[in-house]
Amino acid sequence: MRISTLLVLLFIVAETAIVGEKPNTAKKAPPGGVKREAKGAWFRTDPLGETPKRVTDAYPLSDQENKGGWMRFEPMSDEFNGSQLDLAKWSPRSLTSQGRQPGLFRETNVSVSDGQLHLTMRKEKVPPEYEKRGYHDYTCAKARSTTRVRYGYFEVRAKPMNSAGSSSFWFAGSGDGWRTEIDVFEIGGKSKGYEQKYNMHLHVFYTPTEKEHWKLGEAWIAPWRLADDYHVYGLDWSEKELVFYVDGVEVWKVPNTHWHQPLAMIFDSETMGNWFGMPDDKDLPSIYHVDYVRAWKKN
Repeated sequence: MRISTLLVLLFIVAETAIVGEKPNTAKKAPPGGVKREAKGAWFRTDPLGETPKRVTDAYPLSDQENKGGWMRFEPMSDEFNGSQLDLAKWSPRSLTSQGRQPGLFRETNVSVSDGQLHLTMRKEKVPPEYEKRGYHDYTCAKARSTTRVRYGYFEVRAKPMNSAGSSSFWFAGSGDGWRTEIDVFEIGGKSKGYEQKYNMHLHVFYTPTEKEHWKLGEAWIAPWRLADDYHVYGLDWSEKELVFYVDGVEVWKVPNTHWHQPLAMIFDSETMGNWFGMPDDKDLPSIYHVDYVRAWKKN
């Protein structure tokens, strides 16, 4: 009986340990989708080295001599010099999701001042109608372009929020049987273990012939804490490839096999508890600052 009892106890302990590991594993998993490898891709595993010097604001930081023949694309360019959001270019409303629960998107958390776009995350109650749908205690922000674009060079100077709330810059859209997404960055500024991780992802949710959600992704490790200062982040999106930049230096290059649809540009902050963990309430409110966004198309 003693041996049998011991075996039962050992089995219970083992089962408890296995069950106990699952939430910890899921907590740090990036957003869903089956991960694939990208043939012909390149990824930086070392620091940036010498970065290019800014000579003119007319062209991307990585191409100050304009060898690419870039022309400014005004519908997605904004220096945020006014006192309010330019509603001709941006909407603070989300057309689809209201945010990752428990954080609810609120238009009042999107503001423009001091030459910057600010997206704020707060610890506060949400309206009762949203509590019934699973939102509670946190509000966040989203700004979406009113136009869509296919291909171009897109550059932002930004400082992620100093909390575990996400600070993201991305493109998304659907139509004609396609739904795809380009995440230029998703940063958990004060998320433990993610303070220096520059997360980049490409998603294919479905196509006319593919119904399985899959993704590509890399995380370049910066030699600094990302939420400590402003840096310049860029995407060169062409028919041939997608190239991701930090301070004018390439960090990831991927052949463009699927991302040929017009997509909207999006800035947002969300509660990503299953990835970055929930923000510490003492870090809120926290603000994701965007100094400018500049877009160019080929001449």
